[in-house]
Amino acid sequence: MKLQRRDALLGMGAMMSLPLSSWAQSYPSQTIKLIMPFVPGTSSENALRVVLDRLSENLKQAIVIDNRAGAGSTLGTEQAARAQADGHTLVATYNSSIAPGPLLYNKLGYDPIKDFKHIALVGVFPQYMVVRTEHPAKTVQDFLAMVRAKPGTVNYSSAGVGTSGFLAGEMLKQTLKLDMVHVAYKGPAPAMTDLLGGRLDMVMTSSAASLVAAGKLRILAVTSEKRMPLYPDVPALSEVAPNVQAVSWVGVSAPAATPAAVTQRLEREILSILAEPAIRTRLADPVFGMALTPLGSEKFLEFIQKELRVWAPIIKAGNIQIT
Repeated sequence: MKLQRRDALLGMGAMMSLPLSSWAQSYPSQTIKLIMPFVPGTSSENALRVVLDRLSENLKQAIVIDNRAGAGSTLGTEQAARAQADGHTLVATYNSSIAPGPLLYNKLGYDPIKDFKHIALVGVFPQYMVVRTEHPAKTVQDFLAMVRAKPGTVNYSSAGVGTSGFLAGEMLKQTLKLDMVHVAYKGPAPAMTDLLGGRLDMVMTSSAASLVAAGKLRILAVTSEKRMPLYPDVPALSEVAPNVQAVSWVGVSAPAATPAAVTQRLEREILSILAEPAIRTRLADPVFGMALTPLGSEKFLEFIQKELRVWAPIIKAGNIQIT
């Protein structure tokens, strides 16, 4: 038994001493697990599955999704940070778990920068500022005028405190010095019910396409940097409120000690997949609600660092905290 254990340790040591090129050539040697820090069935998971299915074909190895929801996506992300760093455990990283999410917590079991190699950004999910079709505000300018005329009486909601929709509303309030009231719900469904019932004035949401198509909701603005191709007549919120932008996002990352040759290969593969016309067309489907935003490791890290810089003063000024 001792001899077997010694042989196993020697084998592991030999593997760890392989040149980086050998890592890339022998990888992957077993099923790859991607930790998804949310419950199954989210639009971002469904979009990511399109990419992972092709990645599995290219790598000639199975990729399984391991849903580990909890603590606003930080639970599964922390488990990923502590996983074996051989490239066979990856993690879907999000705004809620990496940037700006960690700014909302007093204590977190990982460092969003130091504990990961961020491989590639896949896409962003803009928030849409929506009202019911019968609402008197026909444009975003109308809505802002209403807020200014009746401070403290106009209300809105989002998917929850700390979400991109919530933060978009907070940034809008701070930038334009508005007084409007956020109403917290336990999820987006009851908020949408109250919006349609006239008990809410506005909702920030990333998933209103079906209700917009049905003529039940009207989009006043989108929180992306530019107008969305799907809704070219809908202004970006930044057109009326300078620099007000807020998006959810999803990327692929790995534990920090994962060999560079492995993460570099994954980066090349993912970016190549995201450049395929068929994949781009499929991910443009409104059902995903995603704007494809492929960024390699270096640019992805810059994106994360910028998100942390932008949101830190907003979160501090709003005294926003998740306990």
